[in-house]
Amino acid sequence: MKYKIHHHTVYRYAEPVRRSVHELRLEPRSGPLQTVHSWRLSTPGNPSAARDGFGNIVHNFTVAGPADTIAIEASGEVEVLPPHGDLDRDGHHAFCDAPPPGESRVSPLYFLGSTPLTTAPPEMQAFAAPFLASGHEIPALLALAQAIGERVRYKPNTTDVGTSAAEAFSLGSGVCQDQAQVMVAACRALGIPARYVSGYFYDAVATDLASHAWADVCLDPEREIWCSLDITHGCVTDERHVRLAVGRDYQSAAPVRGILKGGAGETLEVNVSITPLPDQG
Repeated sequence: MKYKIHHHTVYRYAEPVRRSVHELRLEPRSGPLQTVHSWRLSTPGNPSAARDGFGNIVHNFTVAGPADTIAIEASGEVEVLPPHGDLDRDGHHAFCDAPPPGESRVSPLYFLGSTPLTTAPPEMQAFAAPFLASGHEIPALLALAQAIGERVRYKPNTTDVGTSAAEAFSLGSGVCQDQAQVMVAACRALGIPARYVSGYFYDAVATDLASHAWADVCLDPEREIWCSLDITHGCVTDERHVRLAVGRDYQSAAPVRGILKGGAGETLEVNVSITPLPDQG
């Protein structure tokens, strides 16, 4: 599947921002699961681009003068590649995400460490452990992901970006971000590297899910073999998923982060549209 994506973000302030510094992870990279055919980012000022230690494309920009509106626009075309590589006995695909020659990244083992957002309390570990008692092959991980989706029900407006996995698990509800962080936290607590993924999800009906999050779980750290699991939909990721960034949790993969001076009374408007493009073949 090939998609045209348009992501428009506007911050408005009742009191102007005197100065702000912004960090964006709003440009997808080509990799084993997708090819980025074109991408354009529009921001105030002149953004600088770099790669972080996870392989994400990161842009930074500064707004130096007073501003009551800050608009960020990202758009382009991304092709989600058909499944390829080795199949497990249940027909699920894993993928190798080793860095290309000349690019340095952290080891998959770095994703064993918990963060304040991905710490697993004893009750979460006890919940997850039976699913992975005989190993962490894809079917077992998928069963855990589905169980987490039932335990932490999808319910908007019950959590926020600062909600931890432990809090969402205790509450029993949240959004895709919370479900993904619970999966990540549970896997790490059981000694399995896992990372948070931000991205886009295409559903012609449920357009409110266009901005999405899920989890990658490492099956073989030495060979850098991963599987990608959508906890919200209880599935291995497929042609509906476009990846933006990976990180240890929401904070290190967030599409937009910023530090402001001034700028009281912030309101945020985000519009994401995903349009399938006809097959040119």
